[in-house]
Amino acid sequence: MLTTAGISFGPLLVGFALNTILYGALVTSVLLYFSSFKSDGAWIRLLVSALLLLCTANVILEYVFLNGTLIVHFGDQYALSRANWVFSLLPGITGVISTLVQFFFAWRIRILTSGFWLVGIIVFLASAAFLCGIGTTIAINMVPVFTQFHRFEIVFVIGLASSTLDNLLITGLLVRSLREHKTGFMDTDHIIKKIIRVVLQTGLLTAIWALVDLAVYVALTDGMHLVFNQSLAQFYTISLMSTLISRPRDNAYTDFTVVNGEQPERRDAQIPLEYRNIYRRRNSELVFDVVSLKKFDTVHGATDTRQ
Repeated sequence: MLTTAGISFGPLLVGFALNTILYGALVTSVLLYFSSFKSDGAWIRLLVSALLLLCTANVILEYVFLNGTLIVHFGDQYALSRANWVFSLLPGITGVISTLVQFFFAWRIRILTSGFWLVGIIVFLASAAFLCGIGTTIAINMVPVFTQFHRFEIVFVIGLASSTLDNLLITGLLVRSLREHKTGFMDTDHIIKKIIRVVLQTGLLTAIWALVDLAVYVALTDGMHLVFNQSLAQFYTISLMSTLISRPRDNAYTDFTVVNGEQPERRDAQIPLEYRNIYRRRNSELVFDVVSLKKFDTVHGATDTRQ
């Protein structure tokens, strides 16, 4: 029979270890992003910084809670049976991170599809997950005993289900939209294929991870879902970072060349100077606006013909 500590803190320790490993991968991807994509718009760089700050707070709060309960209050059954304000902040932070990431992907889908109602569904589901995350934070402060968390499980289930459904919808729409926007130009289509692979690998993985978390929470009552829940914030952020760094870099050679290998010559090195700034601005502000790339190729080809 599991003890009070085993019900919650066993899965919490495993989840914290996994979360820390993923945080290391996240920091590496953020460093690569800031080193290699200096021409991106200020709002994208601000978003990445905010997500890194939130994920850092997530890891620190998990450590503070586990250290305070298992070390500072070692052997205290009262402390083992209850959550505190530090633990209560975790679902709220996860809700904020998932919402920011899903809003970003909604913006991308808006660019690729020009469909308002699809974006509206994504925003609605992301907002529901955010509100449920905040609601869970409030509920934990009101009902801090671990064995009584079932009293507000409906809020947690709705939030996790909304986020999972949103992830599946985003992944499907991005893959379909990117396939439809192939241009026939080898360089552009190669980038699109790479982005599709990244979307499937990271977006679908995040959706599956959240779905497993939801299934384990509903099926089991021993707190095992915390293994998956503690690292959800990192999965969301890594899925966004993987998409951002899958693009051609601003600089062909960076400090990360030894890890990633030499990068092929950037396409804009062959673009006439009068068009280069326009190309970079579009690539920065729209990130993956393949329609703009196609228009540029058409204009560039017409210019070559006249010459």
